[in-house]
Amino acid sequence: MKATIHYKGNDYQIDYSQPLDISIPLKDGFFNVVNCFYAPPVEITPVKTDTFIGDTTQGGLLNFKNVKLNPHGNGTHTECVGHLSKEPYILDKCLKQFFFKAHVLTVHPEKMDNGDLVITKRHLQLMIDRFNFEALVIRTLPNDDLKLRMNYSGNNPPYMEHQAISWLVDNGIDHLLIDLPSIDREEDGGHLLAHKAFWEFPDNIQSHRTISELIYVPNSIKDGDYFLNIQITALQMDASPSKPVLYSIEG
Repeated sequence: MKATIHYKGNDYQIDYSQPLDISIPLKDGFFNVVNCFYAPPVEITPVKTDTFIGDTTQGGLLNFKNVKLNPHGNGTHTECVGHLSKEPYILDKCLKQFFFKAHVLTVHPEKMDNGDLVITKRHLQLMIDRFNFEALVIRTLPNDDLKLRMNYSGNNPPYMEHQAISWLVDNGIDHLLIDLPSIDREEDGGHLLAHKAFWEFPDNIQSHRTISELIYVPNSIKDGDYFLNIQITALQMDASPSKPVLYSIEG
């Protein structure tokens, strides 16, 4: 099933039957799962009463289970400015469109004098020479399936320089997707400079912008332009587990 998309004066064709999923599945338990910021693991448990169990493997007639998770710490998620604000910004209300022109970019974070690995403005400026997209998908190196089962807690993973974020939003990026736990340093004293720069918080809040973290972009997906569909739940929170999906542009 194919579609032609008219975007900023140009026509693009995509094939809806060939989606490229860049999300990490949510799984129950501690093993072979992604975790960060010391979040408790996902728990999926059957509803039980004296006469009922919602698990067919335990003799139940059907599966009827409870799910306990932390969107920010357990896997691929999309967040809005409600992540920072006292005001109740809800992702389901902030993200009103779900289809965007996107660019996939592979980046090797730079090692700073303090040992941190950082994606800098200077590096991005060398790699991006045009902005004809509104969503940027960042894949960091090294890139392998260890990202599908990595415990980032306490390991000071790579992050983004806040000046790099400001440069991206100045050039029209409204949706940022990255395969790291956060665009900010794991321990930064509560400054959250990259998040604040992205949403222009608190003085000029851009509530339509979203950040998706803990994605995974397989090496089979090449750098370049795509169309992106961000799928979320209607969970009334600042963040939701999400399923970003890319579609190759034909021709």
